[in-house]
Amino acid sequence: MFFDGYGYHGTSFEQTYRCYPASFIDKPQIESGDKIIMPPSALDRLASLHIDYPMLFELRNAAAERVSHCGVLEFIAEEGMIYMPYWMMENMLLQEGDIVKVKNVTLPKGTYVKLQPHTKDFLDISNPKAILETTLRNFSCLTTGDSIMVAYNNKKYYIDIVETKPSYAISIIETDCEVDFAPPLDYKEPDKPAAPVPLNKATAQAQEAVAEPEPKFNPFTGVGRRLDGKPLKSQPPPLSSSSTSKDKPPNVANGGVQSSASGSTSQSNRQSQGKLVFGSNVNRTPKENQQESKILGERLNCRWYIKYISRYIGPSRCRDDLL
Repeated sequence: MFFDGYGYHGTSFEQTYRCYPASFIDKPQIESGDKIIMPPSALDRLASLHIDYPMLFELRNAAAERVSHCGVLEFIAEEGMIYMPYWMMENMLLQEGDIVKVKNVTLPKGTYVKLQPHTKDFLDISNPKAILETTLRNFSCLTTGDSIMVAYNNKKYYIDIVETKPSYAISIIETDCEVDFAPPLDYKEPDKPAAPVPLNKATAQAQEAVAEPEPKFNPFTGVGRRLDGKPLKSQPPPLSSSSTSKDKPPNVANGGVQSSASGSTSQSNRQSQGKLVFGSNVNRTPKENQQESKILGERLNCRWYIKYISRYIGPSRCRDDLL
């Protein structure tokens, strides 16, 4: 007799029990697997039936319409009661003392299973594959839609059974099963960087045109200053390297006339201001120079004589006598 992919040989086992978590019987080891503890009467009934081993059961919560599958560990529970892992009770939305129907089934051996961790922390384990293989050794079957619990390093990791093949419920006892992982539920893909916008030729040429030209070196761009501190009447324009290199040679005749004229005007200006300027006696004759030097010598001798006589007769009398 076959029904929905399962084979029931002979008279099947089907019974209702009240379920309680494993903490009620002091069996914490069953929390790391999918096996339940049944009463001894269930063993007597199963032994009289022609069932396949290992024993696998279907658990059904009719009130919440939840179905799961499990194995059996021991037959030491009180009559009318079964003890099951607490994570399995959470999957089936069962509370302590709720009614659950237990039925023996035969499941096909699994060939493929897809798992999805709830958090990224499971992937941070140094070797998650080895931890998962060790944990699944305590499981006898897997059901699509269930969430199994993996305990490691004093922490509980929950993993969803996303897909199983060849059926929605499979046996994983002594079978080679391909395991695949889906991204964790809290995984977020990193933001992709924005692709750079390609520049066309017009934009590139515009950017080159906006770029400022490099400054060129221009020698002799300073400004002359007078020794007496007075401002210059006219300032020559700064000379550039391009202008000096490209200018034609000046006319010798015109340049000589202009330089002599400018020299005479500058000498007359400096002499009219009453200042002693180097080179102011260039246009004087040698005779005029001798007369001027003689007058200066007499003035110096007179001043020296007055200063010498004033020591003996007093400065006021010496000034009157000389005058």
